[in-house]
Amino acid sequence: MPLAELLLAGLEASDCADLPAHRRVFEAIRRAILSHQLPGGAKLPSTRDLAIDLGYSRNTVLVAYDQLLAEGYVEARTGSGTYVADTLPNYLRQSEKEAAPQLTGQMPRRLSQRGLRLTAAPSDRYYEIQEFVALANDFSAFPHKLWQRLQNKYWRSPTAAMLDYARSGGYLPLREALAEYLRVSRSVRLSADQVLITAGTQQSLDLCARLLTDTGNMVWMENPGYWGARRIFEANDLNLRPIAIDADGINPDWMDLETWPRLIYATPSHQYPTDVVMSLSRRRLLLEFAGRRGAWILEDDYDSEFRYGGRPLASLQGLDTHDRVIYLGTFSKVLYPGIRIGYIVVPPDLIEPFRVGLSDIHRPGQMAVQAALSDFIKQGHFASHIRNVRGRYGQCRALLQHTLQRTLVAAARLSDADTGLHLVIRLPQQCDDVALVAEAWRQRIDVKPLSAYYLAPPVARGLVVGYGYTPLDETVPSAKRLAELVNRHIAATA
Repeated sequence: MPLAELLLAGLEASDCADLPAHRRVFEAIRRAILSHQLPGGAKLPSTRDLAIDLGYSRNTVLVAYDQLLAEGYVEARTGSGTYVADTLPNYLRQSEKEAAPQLTGQMPRRLSQRGLRLTAAPSDRYYEIQEFVALANDFSAFPHKLWQRLQNKYWRSPTAAMLDYARSGGYLPLREALAEYLRVSRSVRLSADQVLITAGTQQSLDLCARLLTDTGNMVWMENPGYWGARRIFEANDLNLRPIAIDADGINPDWMDLETWPRLIYATPSHQYPTDVVMSLSRRRLLLEFAGRRGAWILEDDYDSEFRYGGRPLASLQGLDTHDRVIYLGTFSKVLYPGIRIGYIVVPPDLIEPFRVGLSDIHRPGQMAVQAALSDFIKQGHFASHIRNVRGRYGQCRALLQHTLQRTLVAAARLSDADTGLHLVIRLPQQCDDVALVAEAWRQRIDVKPLSAYYLAPPVARGLVVGYGYTPLDETVPSAKRLAELVNRHIAATA
């Protein structure tokens, strides 16, 4: 095929349509070289001749040739012209014809076993607790203008430190403010040095898994439990052991107590997703077991700010006398999800390893956002915002509970916990909660199947109903529609 005809076909490629003319010429020649349609040593026509053949200006072709020369695809020989550079690796130099099929790739293109496992069940809208009314997130409670003003303070004249990586565990004033807040509100025992700023709970969990476990180590997981933690531990090739949940929280049996887990993941202040609070006796059991086994407890305190019937419960970390608890928190629930700022409180002997690991593995930054958040806390705006959204979410929860309690049939049992951003509707075992969730979604109601949170049987059926960021005026009508769906489904499966 003549070169001009070959290049004209390349110029018409759909992914080149929006490129400048010189870039289209460059891409057409580059692809011909890489596909061996223009072999090494082939002479290219002069820029004048090619411009005439293609119908472009000579300057356009000149610019394309210059770029090809700069990137090593062609070479200019003084007095002779421009030639395709012979860059084929020696081990493929049997012949251009024999090498070409090998370069097209006969090796299978596939994910790793870990990748297949992680992507087998998409987790986009199916698991994460946020709004109750589908696709109707309401972030109006967040003080956007105040937040913008606090950020502008640091962006007007940013220092070098604001633009650099967070090399020492995060912005020190923010870590100091967090240490004070956690001491007072959650009874966490800590110094500012023990606080590290992360990009959220997922990153905190990943850091713990990478630094504290080896491939195949055992992790105790609440069953049912948080899907995001499960994904992190699976990604690190850990062995998950599901531990049952009852009315007192995590409930290891005698066989569980014979094992040697490396990590124990728990949500003691508000179990996710069953809505229960871990009793003091279970907390003491867990702490004593971890101390004797040398296990690390990862306390995920993901929504402790939202307790509507009294003050938040004290943390598990505050009871720990063995320094085996690593405390995890996030601002995604109380501020807005996209802020991507969380924190981790580590025992004193883990401060330096975690600081180095965080810096080397994740390269954290966002120092200006951390600085604005520090001011937000120190100036009292954080406490005011918590009071505001706690009142708003509490009102939403009360409306939701009242409507569901009045409308649901007796076979559907509603959780009565007074904390968090979700509640649970327990269904009879013969119900198909996955099908019920799909039907609810078609009516703009976003709930989750309780059965999807289980790692192992026995599996309970139910609906996990989140109400964070839910518009108040849509809560009651949506709750009525959901209750009607549930009642019809129970009647049909009775």
